[in-house]
Amino acid sequence: MRFVPRLSQGLRRRLLGTAAAALVLPVAAGVAGTTAAVAAPAQAAPVSHRAPAGGFEEVFVDSDMGPIKVQIQWAARGGDAALYMLDGLRARDDANAWTFETNALQQFSQDNVSLIMPVGGQASFYTDWYSPSNFNGQDITYKWETFLTEQLPSYLETRGVSRSNNGILGLSMGGSAALTLAAYHRDQFQFASSLSGYLNLSAPGMREAIRIAMLDAGRFNVDSMWGPPWNPAWLRNDPFVFAPKLEGLSMYISAASGLPGEHDNPQGLVGFYNTANAMGLEALSLVQTRAFQVKLATLGIPATFDFPARGTHAWKYWEDELWKARPQILDALNAH
Repeated sequence: MRFVPRLSQGLRRRLLGTAAAALVLPVAAGVAGTTAAVAAPAQAAPVSHRAPAGGFEEVFVDSDMGPIKVQIQWAARGGDAALYMLDGLRARDDANAWTFETNALQQFSQDNVSLIMPVGGQASFYTDWYSPSNFNGQDITYKWETFLTEQLPSYLETRGVSRSNNGILGLSMGGSAALTLAAYHRDQFQFASSLSGYLNLSAPGMREAIRIAMLDAGRFNVDSMWGPPWNPAWLRNDPFVFAPKLEGLSMYISAASGLPGEHDNPQGLVGFYNTANAMGLEALSLVQTRAFQVKLATLGIPATFDFPARGTHAWKYWEDELWKARPQILDALNAH
């Protein structure tokens, strides 16, 4: 496309202001179209020793952040295995995007594993923050690691889900978070997957990029999360640094080339801008994922890596990768 329409001065400023943020922002966003059971308070859930056999449910689970909505597709035959599915940086408060951006529910509808999809956590990195974000008036302190590894498993145990036979998978922001949670909670997770994640947060420019991205995503202050760039919390949450902790864990890790593929059909100026943005995001993820592959190789830690020749930072490509990862997930959790 050789002709590019002239942008207004305001739009130019907006594009320049968000360009740096594009380093870690998942682009794809959609309109929720899922149907669900009426949400019920966690404390009202029946106590049992076996998970429901199939079906979709929404519950609210108590946490240090208040009640957290969790969408659940129960294991087809009432098994105790579970796959936690994490969202991206722009996670919404009404639904986990895996339920409406992908066919994840259909992929696992006949499998004996429950899909656990927490709702919310925008720009949280699914970690425990030091304080509320003071730039946007946030009135709670994110405590996502505590929720996902203590409070949610305690609730799920009352519904027949094992505290130890679990996998965790995420895309972009959720990709690095999935590896982090698995690394520090090996008694809970037997499998972990990063799809288009950023796996070397200590690389030059990454901390600054995350700061800008979180401001753009909703004026979140990264200093409230992990403190200033020299704080040890940054290293604790960097997969490249904690890689030795992943030894013995079943892992599926992917990133595409960033070249447009079958799922990229941009329309209009905004569509072409978003596709270009998604290309840059995926290219950066590819560089970091390749570096992480070398890191694991030097440590002698095996993992499954997939590097599609085409694909950008978009949901339909993550849907494809989920399907590729499915056999390994079922094997790791003995959930066939």
